[in-house]
Amino acid sequence: MLHYAKIWLASARYSITRTLMFRGDFFVWSLVELFWMSVNLFTISVIYDHTDSIAGWSKYQMVLLVGTSLLIQRFLMGFFWSSIFEMGRNIRSGNFDFYLAQPGNVMFMATTRKLDPDSLVNSVLAAAVVIYAARQLGLDPGVGQIALYGFMVICGVVIHYSILVLSISVAFWLTSAQGIEGTYFTLMEFSRLPRKAFTGLATQTLFVWLLPVVVVTNAPARLLIEGFDFRLAAWLFAAAVGWLAVAVFVFHRGLRNYTSASS
Repeated sequence: MLHYAKIWLASARYSITRTLMFRGDFFVWSLVELFWMSVNLFTISVIYDHTDSIAGWSKYQMVLLVGTSLLIQRFLMGFFWSSIFEMGRNIRSGNFDFYLAQPGNVMFMATTRKLDPDSLVNSVLAAAVVIYAARQLGLDPGVGQIALYGFMVICGVVIHYSILVLSISVAFWLTSAQGIEGTYFTLMEFSRLPRKAFTGLATQTLFVWLLPVVVVTNAPARLLIEGFDFRLAAWLFAAAVGWLAVAVFVFHRGLRNYTSASS
């Protein structure tokens, strides 16, 4: 673990140094992400000007839910996004050979090489949104509750990381994984909705249980609002472990199919 920590820290230093070389790019993308987050919150404000409740959720409960979704997304994009989507291009071009020569697990090296500091900066703002909503609701979570919330957020990041790795891994067989980015963002839109909004059996089965994008945000938000729900927490943890195991399996199966640039 110490070996991998040193590798990751070296990659982080490289990413931060590169960001400092292109500071204008960093500020522009930070503002773009901030604008996108603001649009999401402004939309909630507009909707709740015309209603008091959506699927039983009040305005600030919905703000807390969306803030949780934004927090998970900022962590995902900050730590993994660029590396994972670059992986698809590298497989197609043959530059993936570079990772095969690295001193560590190929999947780890390929998916953690780059950081996006602009997303990590905005993760602080997403956390501030969650704190603001909690205060507006009069919530006073204890240390244990906050720790559980953080653990659930990490589980959510693991699930989305696994889904992305699984999706990009199809490039080992199909050469191209174009369109995955748009599909992912469409999928993430469902994570900002309350679980009770999914009333049909088919939609609940797909978006709550099979693709747990709804549970990913609803479980930690409900932890702060209503208290600990063992059933949802257990399912979230099991989903994180299960999706990660599937992603690792498919990635390494695909790796056997990789022909490299030399061939």
